[in-house]
Amino acid sequence: MRGDWNKYLPYLPPLAAVLAAIALGWWWSSRTDAGLVMRVPGRDAAPTGEHAANPIPSGQLIASDARPEELPGAWPQFRGPNRDGIAPPPDSLSRDWQGAPPRPLWSLDLGEGYAGPAIHRGRVYLWDYDATARRSALRCLSLADGRELWRFSYPHFIKRNHGMTRTVPALTDRWVVGLDSKCNVLCLDAISGALQWSRSLVHDFGAAVPDWYTGQCPLIEDGKLILAPGGRDALLIALDAATGKVLWRTPNPRGWKMTHSSIMPMEFAGRRLYLYCASGGVVGVDARDGALLFETSDWKIAIATVPSPLPLPGGRIFFTGGYNAGSLMAQLEPANGRFTLKTLFRLPPSVFGATQHTPIFRDEHLYGVRADGRFVCLTTDGKVVWASGPAETFGLGSFLMAGDVMFALNDTGRLSLIAATPARWQHLAQTRVLHGRESWAPMALAGNRLLARDLTRLVCLDVSAR
Repeated sequence: MRGDWNKYLPYLPPLAAVLAAIALGWWWSSRTDAGLVMRVPGRDAAPTGEHAANPIPSGQLIASDARPEELPGAWPQFRGPNRDGIAPPPDSLSRDWQGAPPRPLWSLDLGEGYAGPAIHRGRVYLWDYDATARRSALRCLSLADGRELWRFSYPHFIKRNHGMTRTVPALTDRWVVGLDSKCNVLCLDAISGALQWSRSLVHDFGAAVPDWYTGQCPLIEDGKLILAPGGRDALLIALDAATGKVLWRTPNPRGWKMTHSSIMPMEFAGRRLYLYCASGGVVGVDARDGALLFETSDWKIAIATVPSPLPLPGGRIFFTGGYNAGSLMAQLEPANGRFTLKTLFRLPPSVFGATQHTPIFRDEHLYGVRADGRFVCLTTDGKVVWASGPAETFGLGSFLMAGDVMFALNDTGRLSLIAATPARWQHLAQTRVLHGRESWAPMALAGNRLLARDLTRLVCLDVSAR
């Protein structure tokens, strides 16, 4: 019998191969994963499933019995009171950091992120994320001592992707409005934290969550909330800040998407405009009704558009970015009731190109940090007046101006005091205020209290001359 089977052994390998091919063909033709899409880290921008639903209505308000102290000063939105990175000069600012260095008043551990604080009436408002509980939260803290006054949190799944929070809330006397990591917007009572309304920009306006999550910071003007969903028929929108009702929307025929840049207001030729750097170019819309006043593809960044457009006097606009984008200066010109945007000059990244933070403009000079980390002062015709030395770099750290000085934070939490003058580079003082990494979030200054954070910790500093 064994001999009878042996004569068939040479045929078994080819027979097995044929059967395997038949099985593979049957599996391929009957597979059920035709709708699956590969999920690439940083590109979870699908407008369905986990991104489409608005999780905010299922949120919970948790309040304490703590009461804030009414302290002077405010930083009520991204880039401060006038959205220009400049704070009103503090009453008594220390320039002697040997005798009176910045003094820590309180600190707080946070979930990973780069969300910066907003400050109003002795309260600090800040986005946070609890990775263990998988909940996003807009938190309200006492500026005096850091105690939590309330938090509004809701279930929200966010994967670690270069941090989990990025935006700065916007405040009025009545409301605080925030845009979370996946394009959900909420409005809370600024005092009590009670939910007023919420929307999903993905579900309601067709937005796509940007790579590395939402970086756009809301703008509130005259009771209107201005956002840029970059949706199918809503490039920009205005909502009633009190109710969330749509007041106007700007069409989006080119299908340009949301970026990390924020909307900036501008006055020119008797018109108020909102400027926005979308994925495919720049637009300016009428603040009254959202009508498109200009669009151009002359400025766009393929990888990530982060700095916001910087309006200058006389209708000029300065654009800058990282990833070898460099910078561009443009001029608005009236044209038949609308505008055109004319390029005046470009700067290579070696001269100036800011990866993350929008420069500050004052007295016909621009101050900012270029991609190599060096602090730079430019004239408005693109000439470098001064640059910090190669050993005095700031990475992706933030900065703000107060009176005749600037506070600048580097990646690792070293705080510097810099003279805000085009005369020469003057590094007045420095001290370490954080001990972590990726100190990239925008800082905030209210009165004599400076708030700064790294990836996982927020600190409040007294910067007065005590």
